[in-house]
Amino acid sequence: MTIQDKFDLSGRVAVVTGGAGLLGAEFCRTLAEAGAAVAVVDLNASASQAVADALTNSGYQALAISTDITKPDSVNALVEKVLSDFGQLDVLVNSAALDPKFDAGAMKNGITPGAFEDYPLDQWNAALDANLTGMFLVTQACVRPMIEQGKKGSIINICSTYGLNGPDQRIYVKAGERVAFKPVYYTVTKAGVIGFTKYLASYYAETEIRVNALTPGGVFNNHEDYFVRNYSAKTILGRMAKKDEMNGALLFLASDASSYMTGNNVVVDGGWKVW
Repeated sequence: MTIQDKFDLSGRVAVVTGGAGLLGAEFCRTLAEAGAAVAVVDLNASASQAVADALTNSGYQALAISTDITKPDSVNALVEKVLSDFGQLDVLVNSAALDPKFDAGAMKNGITPGAFEDYPLDQWNAALDANLTGMFLVTQACVRPMIEQGKKGSIINICSTYGLNGPDQRIYVKAGERVAFKPVYYTVTKAGVIGFTKYLASYYAETEIRVNALTPGGVFNNHEDYFVRNYSAKTILGRMAKKDEMNGALLFLASDASSYMTGNNVVVDGGWKVW
C-alpha cells in the first residue's frame, strides 16, 4: 500500500455533524475529495443543503441531513437515512458545538459578556446538551453500524485548545476595555470531549474502532484587528489559522494513515501551547 493509498477513503461513508460550520464544511469537502461519500449533518437545513449541493456539483457524493443532535429520535433518523442512502457508515466527525463567536458579525450584533458570576443556567444547560450530550447521542447511534460492519471505523471528536487550558481572558480586551469573556461552558465541555474520547478508545479496545480527538487553535473568521493581534501574539507562528489548515490532520485521523492510533489528541494550534 502506497502512502497515497493510506489516505484514500474511496468506498467509505462519513458523517460530519456541524457540517455547515466554518470547519465542518471544510471537513466535508476534505473527506469527499479523499473519496468518501459524505453526510452533511447540521441543525440548519438550508446551510447543510448548500454544502451538500456544492459537493455534488463538484462531482462528489454528498447528502444533507437536518438533525437536532440533542434529540434521540432526530439522531436515529440521521443514521437510518445514511444507511438507507449509502449502505454503511465508516467515519464519524463530531464537529457540532455551541461556540461563542468573537468575529466582526458577532460583535456588531452584541455578544453575551459571559462573566462567570452572572452566567445564566439555561445557557450552561444548552451548551452541555449540544457539546456533550449531542456528541454522546450521535456517537452511540453511529457506532452501532460500525460494530455490525465488523467492529471497524474511525471516530473523530473536535476539541479546542480551551479544552486543554483555561482561556486567556486578556484576549477579549479592546483598547483597554473588556469586550467579553470566553464563557465557562466552553472550557468545561471541550475538556469533556477529551475524556469522552479516551473512554471510547479504551471501551473499544481489541476492535478496529478507533477514537481520536482533533484540537484546532483559533481560526480566522473576519475577526476584528484587536482580536487578531491579541490572539496571534500568543502563538509561535504569530497568526491565527486559516480555515483549511485542520484538513490534513482530519484526513489523517479518518484514514488508514492513522491505523495504529487511538485515544489520542492531535493539536493543530500554531504553537499556542508551547508557551
